[in-house]
Amino acid sequence: MNLLKGKPICLRIYSIPSHLTVVRGALEKLCDEMGMDTASIGNVVLSVDEALTNVIRHAYHGRHDRPIEVILSRVEPPAGGALQIVLRDWGDPVDPGRIKSRDLAEVRPGGLGVHIMTNCMDSVEYAHAADGGTRLTLTKTLPARSDA
Repeated sequence: MNLLKGKPICLRIYSIPSHLTVVRGALEKLCDEMGMDTASIGNVVLSVDEALTNVIRHAYHGRHDRPIEVILSRVEPPAGGALQIVLRDWGDPVDPGRIKSRDLAEVRPGGLGVHIMTNCMDSVEYAHAADGGTRLTLTKTLPARSDA
């Protein structure tokens, strides 16, 4: 089943942490319908949740009145296609060259979002948006399916 049928799903939420449950639920359902296994679904949902949490915390400094766009698309190739997730904010821009995970040997809470995203997704790309803010593109290859 191809829920996207060539058209992306676009969600616009505010930077309210409780709104992330809506995104997680929609993403979980979409990934399941696209044929991902349970582990892959969990990886995608966790990665997007970490990314959105980082937007709220770092780009918007905890403010709950700022917009975030979530765009879910099927892209080709690779062979079976891929789910592409674009997160767009209008907050403080991030320097892609300075984004890195902390040393995993340093035991403390937090700071693992980048590590999680780069290990759970096939591609993680940050870009400055022309009108301010950041575009984060996460990509996960889909399993080959005859009905996808």
